[in-house]
Amino acid sequence: MTKWTGVFPAVTTKLTKEGKVDLQATKNSIDRLVKAGVSGVIVLPMLGENASMSLKEREEIIRGAVEVVAGRVPVLSGLAEITLENAKANAKLYESFGAQGLMVFPSLSYKTDVRETVEWYKGIASASSLPIMIYNNPIAYGVDCTVEVLQHLVDTPEIVCIKEETGDIRRVTDMYVEFGDRFSIFCGVDDLIVESSALGVTGWVSGMTNVWPSECVELFNLCAQNRYEEARALYHIVTPSFHLDTHVKLVQYIKLAENLVYGAPEWIRAPRLPLVGEEREFVISTVQNAIDALAKRVKKSA
Repeated sequence: MTKWTGVFPAVTTKLTKEGKVDLQATKNSIDRLVKAGVSGVIVLPMLGENASMSLKEREEIIRGAVEVVAGRVPVLSGLAEITLENAKANAKLYESFGAQGLMVFPSLSYKTDVRETVEWYKGIASASSLPIMIYNNPIAYGVDCTVEVLQHLVDTPEIVCIKEETGDIRRVTDMYVEFGDRFSIFCGVDDLIVESSALGVTGWVSGMTNVWPSECVELFNLCAQNRYEEARALYHIVTPSFHLDTHVKLVQYIKLAENLVYGAPEWIRAPRLPLVGEEREFVISTVQNAIDALAKRVKKSA
């Protein structure tokens, strides 16, 4: 059975100012992540503006990621659809494009009940041989893959991992109590990673790792080694920026942060618009404070 562990950044899709996919910039950013020590990459997550991409663009992005990663780490793709028919068809397609796993959203158009949620994930699992990470974000999508739901999925071998993004830290322990190590449990909220690590999560799907991959890998590893005093010191520096990952405008916020830290294009696709005014200045100030503090940290340790 597939066992994913470590830091899996939810990769932003780089765009031109005109809103076209900038494949080379996207590939460059993925290569940067892998070289920094991440354990996997997830293209076309919500942060990657999945729902605004055409099928042709998704194919280009998945194939480009697989090419640049070149087997160094697993490449997962987000799978976000409205109907089960489309979700099953695209699960097969994404496998043919080279994806080695799927991060599967609930239906984007309808808040499924327990029975419907179970059938959604079972149906997608039956469509390809790819291992599946369930993207559990009831705050954004109104569907919660509770312990009750997972009880009905425990015998579906393709479902191997849960991205836990309820914001309720107690859920991690509840899943371990009920299922042991049947599922890999990943933290899906940047500003809960140290807390989640203390409860035993095996991985982290992270937005801000796009910005500071080396530091995020270091933070995860410090926690895994029970070096929590050192982890907390780093966490205190980056947490104000990590809060940007939980906002409705996380795409704009994280892309702007990437631009500030290493010059990546910040452009997004409408209906999202570039940040302006006080909101933009707040993001810049927050990220710049972390940039300065991280530089001091490096200088101090030199």
